[in-house]
Parts: sequence; structure tokens; C-alpha cells
Amino acid sequence: MTLFPVEIRLKLRHSPAITPFDRKRDSAVRDPNMSQHRHLAFRLPALVLAALLSSAAFAETVFHRGADGDPASLDPHATSTVTESDILLDLLEGLVTYDAKGNVVPGVAERWTVSPDGLTYVFTLRDNARWSNGEPVKASDFVYSFRRLLNPATGAKYAAMLYTLKNGEKVNKGQAPVDQLGARATGERTLELNLEYAAPYFIAQLAHQTGLPVYPPAVEKHGKDFTRPENWVSNGAFVLQSFQPNDKLVAVRNEAFRDAPNTKIDRLIYYPLEDRSAALRRFQAGEIHYYNDVPADQMKFIRETLKDSFRSAPYLGTYYFTVNTTRAPLTDARIRQALSMVLDREFLAEQIWGGTMIPAYSFIPPGIGNYGAPAEMADKDLSPIEREDKAKALLKAAGYGPGGKPLSIEVRYNTSENHKNTSVALADMWKPLNVQVRLVNSDIKSHYAILRESRDYDIARAGWIADYSDPQNFLFLGQSDNKGLNYAGYSNPEFDELMRKAATTQDLKARADVLKEAETILVRDVPYIPLMFYISKNLVSPKLGGFEDNVLNRHLSRFIAIRP
Repeated sequence: MTLFPVEIRLKLRHSPAITPFDRKRDSAVRDPNMSQHRHLAFRLPALVLAALLSSAAFAETVFHRGADGDPASLDPHATSTVTESDILLDLLEGLVTYDAKGNVVPGVAERWTVSPDGLTYVFTLRDNARWSNGEPVKASDFVYSFRRLLNPATGAKYAAMLYTLKNGEKVNKGQAPVDQLGARATGERTLELNLEYAAPYFIAQLAHQTGLPVYPPAVEKHGKDFTRPENWVSNGAFVLQSFQPNDKLVAVRNEAFRDAPNTKIDRLIYYPLEDRSAALRRFQAGEIHYYNDVPADQMKFIRETLKDSFRSAPYLGTYYFTVNTTRAPLTDARIRQALSMVLDREFLAEQIWGGTMIPAYSFIPPGIGNYGAPAEMADKDLSPIEREDKAKALLKAAGYGPGGKPLSIEVRYNTSENHKNTSVALADMWKPLNVQVRLVNSDIKSHYAILRESRDYDIARAGWIADYSDPQNFLFLGQSDNKGLNYAGYSNPEFDELMRKAATTQDLKARADVLKEAETILVRDVPYIPLMFYISKNLVSPKLGGFEDNVLNRHLSRFIAIRP
């Protein structure tokens, strides 16, 4: 029988909260600050304790939520990973947000209008939208936040997301002052956003973490320390209470949130668990209610033993390895093509990932909105032997390969047995090409810092989950001006020009054709080696209510309930 941690906190007049029961097993879950109160509770006579439980106290509902790592930052303008996004969407709310099914719905904005040319959006904010300190959320808060995101001094890695705003790119590149950004408050509750071009995905963009507001007075007073718990001000369903890296992040229900009465969780605890096997054990022990991944090598056991808890669904995401196109000899597209074409993607999906992935021969996953069939690799239909022979010929032409000079490369991956097993499999598949591989592992924060900032790598594991269902959201990773997310350092003027053309093409069919041309180039040049398309793999306790599978795998904690 699976036991879940029983956590009852007693709230008494003029006295601190105490925790009479705590079944958590280790220091990663245990709250040392509560030990004194816990010992006190056990010394209370049973009748007194029962009276306290029945009258002056209530049972606090706690959601124990696993995450695949620590957030590198809680500044929405300094983040770029799904882990960070999940946490921030619990703490803050943008003009629009996600419902339980992953649909984009009104958030702080109760309604909006769009001009006939699609270039001007006018949002009306809710009159009950409040910050956790009771102050109203104002249109000027969003103007401040958008300006901060695009201000080059901020150094936001995800700034290119909102180049859709008028002068967004110019502001971010220091070619225009921030007050020329297409965002202005025309009233305390009225926000006007002007676009550089009509974007069919703009509303969906605003649901992303880059669309989340920060509280201006806190940023102005505390600078980068506004993210510290003692300085934090939320406008979302939860308020940050504490954060101990490598241990846990704790948030409590925001009573000032516009929909607080419908938030079922009183306390939300995120645990960073990069080791998927350890996360599985914690889930089985009842120490966490939810985790968003599984160890692929234990899929048979999971399907047989946890079939009522394992939730799998289609997911708009691509698992790939990025190639540093600025580092010789990987500057040669022939080498990148050879490394990609020799890989057995079916083996990776079925054997390494236990059938929880789909082999990928394009960069954009199938089924994405505003698009047709993705552009696939030219060698997809060749036999494995034909692909190997072609890869050897390409390497030979580049001065490497069997019987010649060995190609030595370093492959990096972030902590996860799934990523390690994939990297080992790639190294094995490249052996016939006389490729010598050195594997390097690091934690998720360090890994992505290397990809985004130093780019001190040859080939590295990465993944992209759709922020919104449009091909542009994948292809913009190849734009040369997307410094924060173009991990490969890829630059192709023809590709960039097609992306600019697509941005100004109003007809969706014509736009899709232009974007497919761009994807064809990206697939040909191989700055990224797509391996598999994701399927969401969630461990969901039977105790959880309100959990809905969806293609974005978005699960805001405000919609979750804990059953008795």
C-alpha cells in the first residue's frame, strides 16, 4: 500500500504553526525548522490534541511536486527551461494563462480586442487582479515588465520571444530606446500592445513566462534580489515562501489572488529530482504526488506496477542534440550530416526509451498548428547500410572516417539516466565512422548555462517543448539573432531571410510554405540533430484530482486537488 505524507499544520491564535505528524523520510523532504514544534505536539495529551484538531485548527493541504532540477533563476526574464516555467506559472499570472487542459485562456486580462490589421491589441485588466501585498495589478506593471524583458541591460535569454512587439528587436539590440517599445498603458486597467507584424500566435506567446509581470517597486528597490523569498511579491495563485537549492522550494496559497477561493492547495513544495530512478522511488514511497518523467529503462516495471499512476499523452516537443557550428571541424556541414544520418532513431525510441518516444526525422513535430507535414531528412528512406556508407563517404570527403583520421568529439548531457543512456548509444552508433567520443555530465543548471553562455561544447543534449502551437516556435531556434536560445551558434542568411519573410506573410497557407522552406534548410544543415519526438511521461498519484493530460504538458498547481 502506498503511503502519502500526512501533513497537518495547526494554526492557533497568537502561536506559530506546528506539525504534529511528519512521515517524510529524509533531509530532502524534512523541514528541520519544525522539529521543535513536532516534539511539542507529541507531548500533548491526546484529548488536548484532539480538541485542537477539531476546533482551533485545520488540516493544511500540501502538494508535494517533483521537478527535474532546480530553477537557475526565479526572475521570469532570466529563465528558459520548462522547470522554471512550471514554477513561475504557479507564482505569477500574465495577461493570459493556461487552463487545466493546457488551453490559453484569459488571465489578468478579462478581455481584449484586435484591430482589423492584426497589429493592435487592447487589453482590459480585471478589477480584482491583485499583487500578494494587496496592491492592484496595473497596465503599467506590464509595460514595465515588457520593457525590462527587451532592455538589453537585462540580458534576457528569451527576449526574442517578444520581438513581435513593435520595435522589440530594435530595443533589444540597443537600436531604439525602451520607451519606443509597442506597449503603453492608456489607463490603470487598459493596456495597448502594438505589433511589428501580425502574428497568429501572439496571444499564445503571452502565456509564456516572458509574458509574466514583475512587481516594479520590488525590482526597483531590491534589484536582482527581488526574487528572494523575503522580497517576493506574487500576482499568481501562490506566493514564494522559501527556496533552498538542491532541497526544496516552498510556496503558499496567495489569498490576494483573483481566484483564490478555487485554489485547493494550501502549500506547494517543489523538490529538485534530476535522478529519475530516485524520483520513482520517492513516488512509490508516497513522498511526492507528481513527477514529470520516468526512468526509461524501467518502463516495463512502471507499466505493470504503476499502470494507474503512469500517464502518457502526445506532446509537442523535440528531443535533439545540438552541434556547435562555430567550433572546427563541426563547422563543416558534411560532418554534421554524417553524424546525423547514421543514427538509428527507432532503436533509441524503442529500446533506450522503452517506447515512450517517437523517432524524429524532422525538427518540427507533426500535428503542430498553422503548418502541414514537416520537412524530413533526405536520407530517411535509405536502409541502415546505405546510410552508413553515405556517412562514411561524407566524412572521408571532410578528411575523417574509417581508415583515416579519427574524429574526436565531446558529448555533453545533463544529469539523467535517460540522457546518459542515449549519449552512450550515440557514441556506439558512431564507432563505425571512426568517431571517438568523450562523455561529460553536469547538472541541469550548469548544462544549460554552458549551452546559452559559454558554448564551450562540441555536441550536447537538448530538448524543445512548444511554448505555443506554431512552427515559428521551433524554427526561431535557428535564427542567428536569437543569441540566448540558438545554442548551435547557427547562422545562415538564407534561413534568416525566410524567417523574416514568414513573419510578414499574412496568408497562413503561404506562410506555412515559407516556413517549410526554412525547415528544409535547417534539416539539411544539421545545426541540431533531431532524434525523437516527446510523449509526456507523468507519474500522477491517484490522490490527485484535476490533472488533465494535454499536448503542452502544462499542469498549473492551482487546478490540482488532493483527495483524502
